[in-house]
Amino acid sequence: MAGAVPVIKMLWEDWADQSLALPAYATAGAAGADIRANLGPELRQDGLVLEAGARALVPAGIRIEIPLGFEVQIRPRSGLALKHGVSVLNAPGTIDSDYRGPIGVLLVNHGSQDFVIAHGDRIAQMIVARVVRARIELAKSLSASARGTGGYGSTGLG
Repeated sequence: MAGAVPVIKMLWEDWADQSLALPAYATAGAAGADIRANLGPELRQDGLVLEAGARALVPAGIRIEIPLGFEVQIRPRSGLALKHGVSVLNAPGTIDSDYRGPIGVLLVNHGSQDFVIAHGDRIAQMIVARVVRARIELAKSLSASARGTGGYGSTGLG
C-alpha cells in the first residue's frame, strides 16, 4: 500500500552555513536522513565540546515543514553511540507537523571522555513517519488480557 512520498520542505536559518549538506540519506536503503551540526560562526573552527555526562542542544541550521499526518523522529547515530557514548537524549525526539521553529538535536555524552562535535559532523538521523491520532475516551472498565496488570519485568528477564 504505497502512497505518495511526503515532501519535507527545508529553510536555512539566516546565520547557517549553507555550504553544508541538507539532511540526506547516505544509502539507497537508509531509513534515516543524516542531520549535520551547523554551528554558529563562533564555534565553527574549534567545534563544540560536549563534556562527559553533559548534554547540549546542537543546532542544525534549518527549519522544516512536515506534511499533516506525518512527524519527523530524531534518532541517535549508532556509530556515535558505540564509539563515543554520544546519543540523542530524548530519543526518539518528535518534531510535529505544525512546528516551524529551528531544528536542534539534544545530544548527551554518556561516555567517560569529552567529545568534540565538529562543524558539519553527522550528529543524528531523521526518520519521517506517519502519525495515527487516536480518539481518547474515558471508560468504566478495561477488557481483561493474559498479561493483566503485570508491569516492568513481568514477562521475564530482559
